[in-house]
Amino acid sequence: MRLMLLTAGTRGDVEPFAALARHAASRGHDVRLALPDDAPAPDGVDTVPLGLDVRRVLAPAGRTPWRLVRHVRAEVRPAMRRMFAAAVRETIAFDPDVVVHHPLVLSAPMVADALGVPRVLAEFAPVATPSERFPAAGGPTATRDLGSYNRSTYTVPRTAARLFDADVARAAAELPSGRRPDGRSPSRATLMAVSPTLLPRPDDWPERVHQTGAWYEDATAAALDPAVADFLRAGPFVVASFGSMATGDASARGSAIVTAARVHGLRVLLVTGWGGLALPGACAGPDVLAVRSVPFDAVLPRAALAVHHGGAGTSHAVARAGVPAVVVPVTADQPFWAAQLHRQGVAAAPVPLRRLSVDALVPAMADARSRQERATEVGGLMRQEHGVQRAVDVLESL
Repeated sequence: MRLMLLTAGTRGDVEPFAALARHAASRGHDVRLALPDDAPAPDGVDTVPLGLDVRRVLAPAGRTPWRLVRHVRAEVRPAMRRMFAAAVRETIAFDPDVVVHHPLVLSAPMVADALGVPRVLAEFAPVATPSERFPAAGGPTATRDLGSYNRSTYTVPRTAARLFDADVARAAAELPSGRRPDGRSPSRATLMAVSPTLLPRPDDWPERVHQTGAWYEDATAAALDPAVADFLRAGPFVVASFGSMATGDASARGSAIVTAARVHGLRVLLVTGWGGLALPGACAGPDVLAVRSVPFDAVLPRAALAVHHGGAGTSHAVARAGVPAVVVPVTADQPFWAAQLHRQGVAAAPVPLRRLSVDALVPAMADARSRQERATEVGGLMRQEHGVQRAVDVLESL
């Protein structure tokens, strides 16, 4: 089977697709992965770029309404147009049997219909698949249960997607016919790459929705840099990461986390990522190590605590490692996961970004550490889920 995988977004959107690609290839399938230009190409995976620089899209110069509008016009819209066109062009060139796509790749349904092949939607949070049991993960009410009104919150991401209808239509120029197919066929299946331990399957999802568990590779943990390995051996530590969330004062966040951890006698591994965290000189010391990135599968199982932004990938990685957390959500689906981790008993109550301070973090860290037993239990259950294997099983059944 020839599988075309299309993803867009940050590390948390790319790494699961890379894991899926590798596992599908190991089972004899011919796989190609299309991904953002600034994402590192995974070893051993056939990849093509989508003409999308995620950092530029996520980094507007200023937060005033006028600057945001200018950013959308100058960066976001052109980048999405390039991505939609590249997704069509690369899929046509590969001539797949099945198209598997991220919700942001809005031109994927069009090209699958043009080729007459099944398409499969992949979700890392419930955004496109409505339920009355909880609100849409990316909506403004993601942390509130609205009962029978929950289903209506899923109109928010659908409405946002429609803003790009004209851009998707322009991508039809890349089709052999040069025109968009009439109508649109529904997806053959949805792969919900979400742990049922963290989010039990609701009873109103249709049968075509397959909740596989998170996508990661059952592989030996990556080798650590000697400096990181030495730091981990020196005593209990906190892993702090805000991923690609570079908004706001990174130094102030780093200072608050380090100071609060010291109150608890914990050292800090500060993962600076795309600039979401920084270590001020006044906080430097032998009990703190700042690094741009680390292999979470090698680091997290040794941690006493994690402080993170609540992205789907990070939330699953921390919970799977059996580590309790303090979550400081910033945007998108992060408030949803922050609230869900708290409900499942593996994280303290979320700390709003605007209230992030030493005074807020000290009690939150104490609360999180008291949840170690539950975190260990949840981690053990999640490590038995094997999401990529289940996902490929579904694709093979098509």
